[in-house]
Amino acid sequence: MNDLHGIIFAYKQSPDLRELVQQRNSCSVPFGGRYRVIDFALSNLVNAGVTDVGIIVHTSYQSLLDHVGSGKDWDLSRKHGGLRILPPFGFAGKHPNSQYRGRMDALAGVYSYLQGIRQDYVLLTTGDLAANLPIDDAFEQHLKSGADITAICVSETGADPRLTTYMAVDENNRVTDISVHPSSPKGKASLETYILSKALLMSLVDKCAAHDVYSFSQGVLLPGLTDGLDIRVFDFHGYATRVLKVGGYFYCSMELLDPKVRSDLFRMDRPIKTKDQSNPSTYYGPEAKIVNSLVSDGCRIEGTVINSILSRGVHVEKGAVVENCILLQRSTIQEGATLRYAIADKNVRVCPGRTLMGHGTYPLVIAKDEIV
Repeated sequence: MNDLHGIIFAYKQSPDLRELVQQRNSCSVPFGGRYRVIDFALSNLVNAGVTDVGIIVHTSYQSLLDHVGSGKDWDLSRKHGGLRILPPFGFAGKHPNSQYRGRMDALAGVYSYLQGIRQDYVLLTTGDLAANLPIDDAFEQHLKSGADITAICVSETGADPRLTTYMAVDENNRVTDISVHPSSPKGKASLETYILSKALLMSLVDKCAAHDVYSFSQGVLLPGLTDGLDIRVFDFHGYATRVLKVGGYFYCSMELLDPKVRSDLFRMDRPIKTKDQSNPSTYYGPEAKIVNSLVSDGCRIEGTVINSILSRGVHVEKGAVVENCILLQRSTIQEGATLRYAIADKNVRVCPGRTLMGHGTYPLVIAKDEIV
């Protein structure tokens, strides 16, 4: 699909993710043991044949840079085009010490990059979305419908309505009304993924910059309805979730223990790729007990693991109990320790005999490199 360019918004650092974003942004939060959340956006684009992708970043993106690198693991390391990391150098000169206020701010901050896009169409998506999207089908519908903007939506989502944009449509899936962050769901929920032409995008960026409008929803979608823009919806019927809050992150991670969710999210025909680390196989000790859990390569399991997700390099020592937990890379639960309803970030060590417990609706989060 050589006529579509991908732009991934990866500049947000959601405060509701608490300790998980102390040293990273929302898009580089680990997910499902082996992956980062941004892997889905990158893989969706690559699976649709998109070869040019720009990732807009702002602060705390060292972890993201380390993960995506040159884009080689997604076949995006190319002499012409490929993957480009777009830091806020142009924006910082005009607005020192300030964050992007919204998507239109971010696009204005990388304006020179937008001018150099070779393709006629652009897909804008968020890097904190975990979904296996059929981008090629959505692009085909966009071309056939003649729409100005195509929004990928789902009929319902478990996300907080106050963080979601909803769209009401007619019988032709043409948007008739838009509700931005309402108190309750009103129509189809946008996955914050949009397809439009480069020419339209450039004109919208110019218009919003001239009027100091920074929100895509407030500055493009809502005025577009009254200005005559043809906005259509592409219905997505698979699993989709956005990583915005600790509670939601814990819940959707636990959903991965359901084989139906995993088979929908990690499809054979649209594989989700990630950074290759070539870890050794996991070692299971003679007294290890593992029940309904996802265990990545390179772990060492000698204790009990129940209903949990373990990333690469995790060590659960003899006599330790891990239940309903998410353990990120190289975490160690030492002998006799008990951990329930918790998220342990990278390189966490829980000392022998300690008992730590959160709740399903408010999991305990242990920050990166902490010793408890």
